[in-house]
Amino acid sequence: MNKNILGVIDATTYLDPLKDLTEHRILAALPFGGRYRLIDFVLSSMVNSGISSVAVFPKYHYRSLMDHLESGKNWDLNRKRDGLFFFPAPNLDIPFHHIGSFQCFSYHLDYFKRSTQEYAIVSNCYTVLNVDFCEILEKHIENGCDITEVVSEGRSLETYLLKRELLIDLIVERDITGYQCLYDLIEDPKHSYQVCTYEYEDYCVMVDSIETYYRTSLELLNPSKWQKLFKESQPIFTKVKDEPPTKYTKNSNVTNSMIANGCVIEGHVENSIISRSVKIGKGSVVKNCIIMQKSIIGENCVLDSVILDKDVRIEDGVHLTGGSDEPIVIKKGAVQGVLMS
Repeated sequence: MNKNILGVIDATTYLDPLKDLTEHRILAALPFGGRYRLIDFVLSSMVNSGISSVAVFPKYHYRSLMDHLESGKNWDLNRKRDGLFFFPAPNLDIPFHHIGSFQCFSYHLDYFKRSTQEYAIVSNCYTVLNVDFCEILEKHIENGCDITEVVSEGRSLETYLLKRELLIDLIVERDITGYQCLYDLIEDPKHSYQVCTYEYEDYCVMVDSIETYYRTSLELLNPSKWQKLFKESQPIFTKVKDEPPTKYTKNSNVTNSMIANGCVIEGHVENSIISRSVKIGKGSVVKNCIIMQKSIIGENCVLDSVILDKDVRIEDGVHLTGGSDEPIVIKKGAVQGVLMS
C-alpha cells in the first residue's frame, strides 16, 4: 500500500465537441466499453498503485458521477481513514480552462493540509489508460524533480506529480505568482522549478471528441488493444450491477462484439459495443455501433456507425447510417421513428 501519494482527479472539464453526450452528464461519467465510465481508468490506476486517498473535483451535472462512485466501495475506497472524497466546485461561474485549477482547489484547502501523503498526483478524468503511478514517482525522485508531467508521444496527458506541500504553496500563492494551474507554471519560461517529463509508452487515448470516443470504443474489439488496457495484474474496476445474463434467441447472430449483461438480442449484431439491458428486435441489423444502457431497437431496423445514448428508443423499420469519421449520435432519451429518420 503506497501511502505516499494523494490522488486528485479534476472532473471540471467540459469539452464542446462532446456536448451531444454530455448535456445530461459530467464528462467523467460518460459510459465507455459497455460497462465502464471514463473516470474508472484513472481511478483504477490510482487504486492499483496503492493510493488510498482520492479526491474528485466535479463541476457540472455530477449526479450521475455520484451515483456511479457512491462510497467508493467498488474501488476499495470506503474506509475509515482516507478513502474517496467528493468536492464539487462551489462557484459554477468560474471558468477552469486547464486541469487542476488552484482556485477550485482553494475552496477545499483544508483537505490538502490535513492529508498525510508526501506527494500528489493531479489528473484529468477523460484519459483512457492503465498506468502505474509508482513508476512515475520513482523516476520523479530519481531525477530530483519538483514537478513531473506525464506525456505520450510529446502530448501532455494532463497528469502531474509533485509534493503535496508544493501544491499547497501554489494554491495559496496563486494571486502572487499568477499561476492559476500547473499548466501556467510549466508554460512559464521564467519559472524556477525543476520540471521533468515522464514518457508513458503504453496504450492511452484522451477522449476529447465524438470521433475519438467512437474510434477508441471500437478499438476495444481488437484483442491486442484490449489486452494493453485491461491487464490481469492491474484490473479496471467499475460499479457492480447484478443483472441476469443476456438472452440470445435462435434467430440472433453476433460477431466481433461486446455484449453486456441483461440484454435481449433477437437480431444481427456486428462489430459493436452493447451496454446493459439493451433490446434489439427481430430482423434488425446493428453494425459498427455503440449502444448505451436500456436502449431499445425495434424490429427490421438497420443501424450502421451510430451512437445511441441511454434510454433511446428506435421504432420499427428505422434505417440510420453514419460514417467512421462522423457517426450519427442519438441523444439520451430520444425516440427515433421512421418519419424522423
